[in-house]
Amino acid sequence: MSDITFTGVTRVFQRDGREFPTLAGIDLAVADREFVAIVGPSGCGKTTCMRMAAGLEFPTEGTVAVGGYRVQAPGPERAVVFQQFALFPWKSVSDNIDFGLKCKGMAGAERREHVERIIGVMGLQGYESAFPHQLSGGMQQRVAIAATLILQPRILLMDEPFGALDPGIRLRMQELLIQLWNEQQSTVFLVTHSVEEAVYLGDRVFLMAAKPGRLIEILKVPRPAESPEESRRKPWFINFCQTLLRRLEEESPAPPGVKV
Repeated sequence: MSDITFTGVTRVFQRDGREFPTLAGIDLAVADREFVAIVGPSGCGKTTCMRMAAGLEFPTEGTVAVGGYRVQAPGPERAVVFQQFALFPWKSVSDNIDFGLKCKGMAGAERREHVERIIGVMGLQGYESAFPHQLSGGMQQRVAIAATLILQPRILLMDEPFGALDPGIRLRMQELLIQLWNEQQSTVFLVTHSVEEAVYLGDRVFLMAAKPGRLIEILKVPRPAESPEESRRKPWFINFCQTLLRRLEEESPAPPGVKV
């Protein structure tokens, strides 16, 4: 069964009386509990696709469906993790993570049990009382992901969640995300500019082209059994990434005045 389905999705923005097509005829299906990654050049509509699945934007033509129902608004079965850390600056780590459960009306003792568990999983022990400004970027993103995953969403939508992190921290977060996905088995829809990240994380990689944004290729990826560092040294991983990079270069024309 498909958890997320795009059927003939076109998105057109209007500015100063002119139309600017962002997406053109997108057809895709993401299976239940599948992890897919979307890559493509800047401006190809990757984030727009994610926002449509979240119910934050809507197609000009076509249909976006989740669980067989047309998306008309955000819903509790979908959770979004953005690149910018969506944390309450006046709340502690524990209170930020607890906030969603509290809104759902869960009892205090049960909430504390869930919060303590995910703090341990995310490696946040000792920071329970810290405030966001006292944490590094990587730690802040761990809190943001913990606050999302504790709600156990059926569908996790991620827009460049590790894009602002240092390379080493980014690799650790990729490994942690796979661990958490294996535990919760949510459907994951990840937008990324990193080919290596897409190949390491995704069951399938959706390759998009720009002007207008369109889906040009879907590639099935072997599930790596090693850490990100070890995977990146494997011949199949290197070859897969090189193939994707070549396709991206073909679909990314050089800026005016630049000879290739």
